Formats: sequence, C-alpha cells, structure tokens
Amino acid sequence: MKKMKLLALAAAAVFAGSLAAAPQVGQPAPAFTVKDSAGQVHSLQDFAGKNVVLEWTNHDCPFVVKHYQGNMQQLQKDLTAQDVVWLSVISSAPGKQGHVNQAKSDELTSSRGAAPTAVIFDEDGVMGKAYDARTTPHMYVIDKNGVLQYMGGIDSIPSAKVEDIQTATPYFANAAKAVLAGQAPDPAVSRPYGCSIKY
Repeated sequence: MKKMKLLALAAAAVFAGSLAAAPQVGQPAPAFTVKDSAGQVHSLQDFAGKNVVLEWTNHDCPFVVKHYQGNMQQLQKDLTAQDVVWLSVISSAPGKQGHVNQAKSDELTSSRGAAPTAVIFDEDGVMGKAYDARTTPHMYVIDKNGVLQYMGGIDSIPSAKVEDIQTATPYFANAAKAVLAGQAPDPAVSRPYGCSIKY
C-alpha cells in the first residue's frame, strides 16, 4: 500500500511538472540556446529589448507550403522592418520529415524569398518541447521584456488551401501588431494547425 502511495505521488509530481513546464501567455518565455544555419549561437536573452517571433516550420508540410506562397515572406519582411527578431525554428529530428542541414536551409530561404532574422535548429527538440510547439506552422510572439504574449495558429482557417488566407482571421499578424503597439493580443492563444512536429 505504501509503495502504491509513493507511485501515485511520483506520478502526480511528474504530471504537475509537465503542467508547470507548459508556456503561459503573460509569463516569461522559456529560455533557449540554439544554433542557426550559419553556426551562430542564439539565446533568448540576446534579444532583450526586442520583440521576437518564433515560427515553427517544416518545408515539406503542405500547411507550411500554403503560407510560403507569399504570406509568410511578407509577414517576415513587414515585421523585421520594424526591428522584430524573426526566428524560423526547425525541430524535425535527424532522419525525419522536415529535417535539413545548414546548406539546405540556406537554399530554402533563398529559393523561397524568405526573410527571417535566422533559421535555427532544434534537432533534439528541447526548445520545441519547452514551448509546447505542436504543429508547423506554430507561431509565438514574445515582447521586449521577454514575456510571451501570443501562441497559436497563424490564422483561423485550418486548411492547406492558399485561397483561404484571404478570408481567414490573421490571428498571428493581429497579435504581432498589438504587441508592437504595446497592447495585449486578443486572442492571446489560439489553436495551431498544420503538420505535427516530427520530434
């Protein structure tokens, strides 16, 4: 009986720990230290005083392809022009869909006309799991104080059809604009959609 109680307590502790680990809007964003496609190391603390966008991506995912017909690139250009740091995050594990090396990453950025500040690699999935990133795309906005202000979908229509972008509510774009204006996004959390991240 005592052993069962100990097991129950241990399970409860693990469950509570997993809840505590989930990111919360309005709280400090999880710290990270990762390398980009040029081999440069980036940590969240490096961007203190700047707004930061995290975009989980997988070039083979049809939902990502949908937004890389011009929508994602325009968002990247618009926001980085306003001194926002945009990090495209690849959490696909080696050997799984979406995993690329540094050269392929640079090729994709160039061929698609993408304009992130950097493409970063999270091969062990530590960063993705810290953010509870589930899909590609999955979008996050962190304010100048390092506080997570938005997490969720890029928009309101969970499809892989390019034409749906025009009629969808642009949750992420609206959230980014709100943060840049010093306001709280509404909604601050939305349901992400896309391909599951291949941890």
